[in-house]
Amino acid sequence: MTSIILVEKRDYEPGRPLWQRVPTRDAEGRYLNDFMMLIPKLSRWPEVRRAQVFEKLDRVFAEFEEEVVFADLNLKLNLLWISMRKCPSGCLGLAAAIRERIPEAVLVASQAEVMAGRADASRRGGGGWRGRLFALIPPISPGQR
Repeated sequence: MTSIILVEKRDYEPGRPLWQRVPTRDAEGRYLNDFMMLIPKLSRWPEVRRAQVFEKLDRVFAEFEEEVVFADLNLKLNLLWISMRKCPSGCLGLAAAIRERIPEAVLVASQAEVMAGRADASRRGGGGWRGRLFALIPPISPGQR
């Protein structure tokens, strides 16, 4: 069991790459937003616990049925991919709902979030590994934001 499509139908599709299955537009032709969440060690969890995660995800997607178009859970990578219609809260509302029910789930940050984190780290002093990481990222001028 490599990958499970969680929206529309529960189906197993090993072998077809995600980029071939993920929709880029909704039925009206509008672009979709995508994001990923990592659920560490999900593939090692007992089958009963994984089934509970599937049920919790199904409930979250039912709550967000107007926004969520596609969801894929890759058990080999422990990665949840979600494609959704644009909404005022962006992906954060859905990600927060998933995290509330599955605390182990971690939102994979975009470059913009990393850059915002850099600004936060510089205000805090930015020591340790975070400071070294952000030292590798070139500074942003106010006009680039």
